[in-house]
Amino acid sequence: MSKKLYIGNLPYGVTEASLRALFTQSGEVSSVAIVTDRDTGRPRGFAFVEMADDAAARQAINQMNGKTIDDRTITVAEARPPADRYSSDSNRGGYGSYGSGNRGGSSGGRRGYGGRRRR
Repeated sequence: MSKKLYIGNLPYGVTEASLRALFTQSGEVSSVAIVTDRDTGRPRGFAFVEMADDAAARQAINQMNGKTIDDRTITVAEARPPADRYSSDSNRGGYGSYGSGNRGGSSGGRRGYGGRRRR
C-alpha cells in the first residue's frame, strides 16, 4: 500500500523531477506534488511525495529526514490526513463561527480605541 510523505523546509528552487530523483534512492515513487501559492504560483517550501509501499516510505524517512539540500535542512515525515475545513465543530473558528465574541461595532478586543483619550 502506498504511503504519502510530507517534505518540509524545501528550497524554493527544487523541482518535482529533482525530488523524484532524490526519493527514488529509497524506493519507487508514485507521485510528487510541490505545493504552490494559489495567488502567485510560487512554491511554498513544502511538498508531498507518495512512496509505492510502506517499507520504501520508512526508508525514505530514515535516509532523508535531516538531509541538507541547497543549505536547507529538510524535514521528512509521514503525512497527516488533511483537517476537515468545514467541520461543524463549534470549538473551531473560521467562517460562520459565532464563537469569537466580535460582533459588530467591537474594537476587535483591543482596549484604548474609541472613546475619550486619557491624559
